[in-house]
Amino acid sequence: MGKVLLVTKKIENRPTGGREMLCKLNRDCLREIFGEHLHVLELDSRPLSGVRSVLGAFRGYIDGVNSAAITEAVQRIRSQQIGLVFVDGSNLGEVAATLHKQAPSVKITTFFHNVEVCFFFGYLKSSPSLRALAVLTANYLAERKSVRFSDRVVALSRRDSDLLLRIYGRSADYIAPMSLVDESPQTTDRGSNSVPAFKEKYILFVGGAFYANRLGAAWFIKHVVPHISIKTVIIGKGLEVLRESCQSSSKIEVIGGVEDLAPWYFSSHFVIAPIFVGSGMKTKVAEALMFGKKVVGAPEAFCGYEDVAERAGWICKTAKDFIETINRLEHTAMPRFDEEVRALFDKHYSFDTARARLARILQP
Repeated sequence: MGKVLLVTKKIENRPTGGREMLCKLNRDCLREIFGEHLHVLELDSRPLSGVRSVLGAFRGYIDGVNSAAITEAVQRIRSQQIGLVFVDGSNLGEVAATLHKQAPSVKITTFFHNVEVCFFFGYLKSSPSLRALAVLTANYLAERKSVRFSDRVVALSRRDSDLLLRIYGRSADYIAPMSLVDESPQTTDRGSNSVPAFKEKYILFVGGAFYANRLGAAWFIKHVVPHISIKTVIIGKGLEVLRESCQSSSKIEVIGGVEDLAPWYFSSHFVIAPIFVGSGMKTKVAEALMFGKKVVGAPEAFCGYEDVAERAGWICKTAKDFIETINRLEHTAMPRFDEEVRALFDKHYSFDTARARLARILQP
């Protein structure tokens, strides 16, 4: 078996963000596939500061990419006789560009967590600023290099592949959907936990504080909550900022960050995902399936999940759709843990599925 170099962002022991979780999963999959033949180069990302840092970002020095890191990658390839490089993130395009020139015999596979230019364009529209424009530009330039200099391009969804073709002139070579490490309790414990403070029936929104989640939750609070009777619970580190906007309503509770998501999922009636912008795939949809919960979500939330959407939940395009669907489902019996929904996760989005998929993609 040939040697492989993984170039990735610094991996946390207990990641919480969607990309961070998938980076760790990819590394763990590669470890099981390649064993001692896998070499890992983690990039220590730091915030941009100063003119030189900003100018370097336009060159591709973002998310921990710099001349020292690239030099180390080249040295490892040469000293260890590495034949394959797995670049985990399309915004690390300067790595692919330099290796293409300095180590032309190595095969480069780049994993696209998003179409970054679309993701950051959405952020620019939600929070216009010169900094947001600079971040968008830097990511576009880096991502363009990933498309150009990678031998294999892996995208999360057909939608992302089509966007790559439209923007950069090349579609993905492989589709590898979002996958998660199973954090659901064992079968005997599933659904046995409860949240004492919320014995009443509730629907659940879970997400980090990035712009699409904030916009979606705020939209839901304004346009849907006044017209439904079931309680809405919002969980996610950084989403505490939404508390002020819903203090006057007894039908919504913003919890913020929690240590253990399992009891909140199991005690919920179902999960909501009013996400209307973004790229890639929404981690929390796969997470809901992992906990055996169906999802009421916007079309964007189900991007990448099209093959299972009808069995995984309900797609709502407008506030009226959300209101009617939620009011109807409030009085519908829902299992605390839906085995059929969980089976969708096991088949399409589990660690074992991801490992087998990457093994096929990375065959010589």
